[in-house]
Order: sequence, then C-alpha cells, then structure tokens
Amino acid sequence: MPVDYLKKILNAKVYDVAIESALDLAPTLSLRLGNRVLLKREDQQSVFSFKLRGAYNKMAHLSAAERDRGVVAASAGNHAQGVALAAQRLACKATIVMPVTTPSIKIHAVESRGAKVVLHGDSYSDAYDKALEVAKASGAGFVHPYDDPEVIAGQGTIGMEILRQQQGPIDAIFVPVGGGGLISGIASYVKRVRPEIRVVGVEPVDSAAMAQSLAAGRRVKLANVGLFADGVAVKQVGKETFRICRELVDEVVLVDTDATCAAIKDVFADTRSILEPAGALAIAGIKSYAEKHRVRNRTFVGIASGANMNFDRLRFVAERAELGEEREAILAVTIPERPGSFREFCALLGKRSITEFNYRYADSKVPHICVGIEIANRHETATLLRAMHTRRIEAYDLTDNAMAKLHVRHLVGGHAPAAKNEILYRFEFPERPGALMQFLNSMSRGWNISLFHYRNHGADYGRVLVGMQVPPADKVEFQRFLDRVGYLCVDETGNPAYRMFLGR
Repeated sequence: MPVDYLKKILNAKVYDVAIESALDLAPTLSLRLGNRVLLKREDQQSVFSFKLRGAYNKMAHLSAAERDRGVVAASAGNHAQGVALAAQRLACKATIVMPVTTPSIKIHAVESRGAKVVLHGDSYSDAYDKALEVAKASGAGFVHPYDDPEVIAGQGTIGMEILRQQQGPIDAIFVPVGGGGLISGIASYVKRVRPEIRVVGVEPVDSAAMAQSLAAGRRVKLANVGLFADGVAVKQVGKETFRICRELVDEVVLVDTDATCAAIKDVFADTRSILEPAGALAIAGIKSYAEKHRVRNRTFVGIASGANMNFDRLRFVAERAELGEEREAILAVTIPERPGSFREFCALLGKRSITEFNYRYADSKVPHICVGIEIANRHETATLLRAMHTRRIEAYDLTDNAMAKLHVRHLVGGHAPAAKNEILYRFEFPERPGALMQFLNSMSRGWNISLFHYRNHGADYGRVLVGMQVPPADKVEFQRFLDRVGYLCVDETGNPAYRMFLGR
C-alpha cells in the first residue's frame, strides 16, 4: 500500500525537539543574483542541522519495548546528533557508527549527549554496514538516516514550514542531496500542496549518487565519494528516496568544491553564520542555476541544512571561496630575467590587489612567477592576459588547474646555486594598493630579486619574504633603502630554514 506522506508529515512528531526555523532573506546575495533568495535556516536547530526532525519522528513512533532494546545508527555526523538527542529525550540507549573521516566537532557533540560512538570506515556506506552488524548482534533497532518513511516524513516538515512562511511566489526550492531523505520529504509535501514549485536537488560533482541514478533509471552505486561535503558523502541513495525523487524531483544540479566554498562565504556575508559544506550546497546550486538559465526576478529557497563545521577547515574554505566566486585568478607568468623586469611586470598589474606571489630564481633566461590576482570576473582575466601577450610576456591562466590551486601556489621553490650575494629579508607590507610598487621603486636598479613570496591573509599587514642579490659593497646603500621604505623587516639570511631549503 503506498505511503501517504502528506498525512505522515502533517502528523509528524518533531516539535518536541525541533524549532520552526526561520526563512530569511539573503539581501546581498539576492541583489547580486538579481533574484530573491530565501534561506531556510536549519542551522538554527539545537544540533545545528535538520537531521533531528527525522530521527526524533522515527524514534517517537517506536514502541516502549523497542526503545528499551536501544537503537543503532550510522551517520557522518548530523543524523548521529539527531539520534543522540532523540535517545536522550526518550530515555533509550544509542550506539552511533561514524566514518573515521567524521569531523571531531560532530563526534564530541554525539558523545556529549550520552550516545556511544564507534568509528569505522571512510564513508557513510562503510559505517552503515558496520551499524547493521552491531544492530543484529545487540538486538537494537536500526534508525536509518534517510531510507525510512518516518524519517522522510520528519524531514518533510521543512517543506510544510516553507509554504506556511512564504505564501507568495516561490519558483524553486533547492535541497542538498545525500541519501535523499531531505529532498524526498520536502518534495512529498510541496508537490501535493503547490505542484507548480520546482524542487531541485544539489549534489557535489564527486558525490553525485542521485544525479547518476536518475540518469540511469536505477540506483547507481558509486565506487568512491568526495569527502569535503561529508554530510552528503553517500555511495548509494535509498530505495524509497529514489522512488520518490524519480516521481517528484524536477532536476539535480551539480556543484564543485570551489562553488561550495563561495556559497559558505555568501551566507556568512548575509547572516554572519558559517555553514558546513553540505549545508551550503543548496545556495551553491541556486547560484549555478541562476547563471545557467539566466533568470531574473525569481524567488528561490535554499535549505541551509547544517552548520557543523570544523574550525580548521575555514582556512581552506576562505582560500577557495575567491576562486569559486571567480574573484581570483591564478596566473603562471614568464618574464625576462633582468634587473627591473619584476618591477615592469608589477606595473602592468596596475592597482589590482595581489592575493599571492611566488617566485624563485632558477634560470638566468626564463624566470617563472605564480601570481594570484583579485579580479571582478573572468573577462578581466582574459583582458589582462591579452595585455601581457602584447608586451611579449608569456602568461597562462591556472585558475582551473587543480594542481596549481592545491599545491604549486604554495611552493616558493628550492635552492638557487646561481643566486650570488643573495640576502633574505622578511617584511611586513601595509595591505594597501601601491605598497609593492613603493618597495620596488625604492630599490637600486642593480639589485635582482631572486625570491619573492607573499600571501594575503586578510590582516592589516602582508607577510612578504624577499630574496635579493645585493653585492657586499652595497651594504650601506641597502640600509638606506630599508630606511626609505620604512616597512618592518627582519634579516633571515642566517635562518637555518633558509640555508637548508632555499639558500645556495
């Protein structure tokens, strides 16, 4: 007999633990996209995720005898916290099997609610198999994170709230997809009540189990899944969720890691809240959809599904967000190896903010520079490249080059046997336009820059490492140069790290 999800959602038991989360306008993002973007703030729940809805609804429908035997769950983190909270409220034992890749913040949150945590495998699928073993051996009930009608109905209360909160036009609701429980619940309600609203799933390109399954017409099992958005790192979607999605979901949008990081930054700009990668997928999907279809003046809802972010990931997110927003270009440039050519190249960049500069003297004829530049859009990158080629400067766009983004941009180089009379100084440059040119213009034109490394860390001062070939006879003139520049500096020529990895 088919499940009546509308009835189940209307009778779901979620509000003992869940709040009706806000539906907030994202004003800055809306203005930039030319569309009205509303964020369903499930990051405001007590466990910072929507998952407590489905977990509690499932466990609240268990009999007293079933709860006495305890429950077992498998989760990358957010479902685990939902089950742990439900078990705490309903006074039953809970064992959660989590992948070893789960962020520590999620593990500690589960343990703090009294649940037992077992770490096993690299993905949700590995943890799932182990959890079934634990449940069978102990006689405890298994609480599925997505492929269960009661769990689906619990998540579906989000769709009910959206339609109650926004009774005006809604063109599409964007939903992050892992196993499919959240989008199945939302679609089951929305398509019964307001079928004209599009329901759009959003997945990472490297964890696209639902998109591939819908395209194939059957459930596809992925060999591997990306782990950046660990909350949706599922190798195979559920049977029931796949059935519902085939019937009710309009399309699935795929986004990459850079786009997800950019979406995290967008939400922070409008709310001062930091979503986890899976929690920002829907917002990344809205941006991709709006660009692809070139739509304006539409109303889109994005499910901000979770905020269980490990603090140490923020460094990576901040760096990749600029690339995801196409606000940074990474270029590989070859300039003539002669005194003053570096200055000429910097002058060509004009007043553009430099986000990173990597250069190490290696060849007397073909020096290579890796530079990050703040841009408005990809068109500006193309214009800059044309200007360089006109000046006979060889340059390549590495913005979409994975190795360049992950590794090369962070490397200074190595030893430079030909860099005679090299001295090494660490400077603090004021983070303002013209600071680099002031430095270069103050230098003697006879001194060659043999090493240059700079990264923008968002502070008031940029930390810059500079190697210069200064003859011993120019010692007095070099001191005058330091005095003219006036930047705080430290002589690192005697630093053992320099001698071991960079010096002659």
